[in-house]
Amino acid sequence: MVIVVDTNVFVAACLGSKASGEIIASCLRQELSPLMGTALLMEYEDILGRDEIFQKSNLTGKERGELLDIFLATCQWTRIYFGWRPNLPDEGDNHLIELAVAGGATRIITHNLRDLRSKELRFDGLRVVTPEQLWRERQS
Repeated sequence: MVIVVDTNVFVAACLGSKASGEIIASCLRQELSPLMGTALLMEYEDILGRDEIFQKSNLTGKERGELLDIFLATCQWTRIYFGWRPNLPDEGDNHLIELAVAGGATRIITHNLRDLRSKELRFDGLRVVTPEQLWRERQS
């Protein structure tokens, strides 16, 4: 299954969320095929560099960086050639839809359902789900 993993899912995995951790682990085991693009990578690097977010994490900054490097090795680099804007209420989230469409993803995994589900444009075969929803879907 080709997916886009929103930054908040990776952060949640670093903070110990079981469902988010299972999604990242499934990517590392190559059971899921995550896409990565320029805007998403910049967002990952920015957020992972904010130590104040990770005060309750068992991972050091170096370990978070190593995990990101390993995760990136499983990602399919995807170039976005066409922008679907305006589409979402939060302009900063449009790159997730564009990455998913460009790479043929069937799921965007996020904790931000409200903003991503209120899109103006609809794409057949693309669903926005939480890590918990994807985990349950894969178990059935």
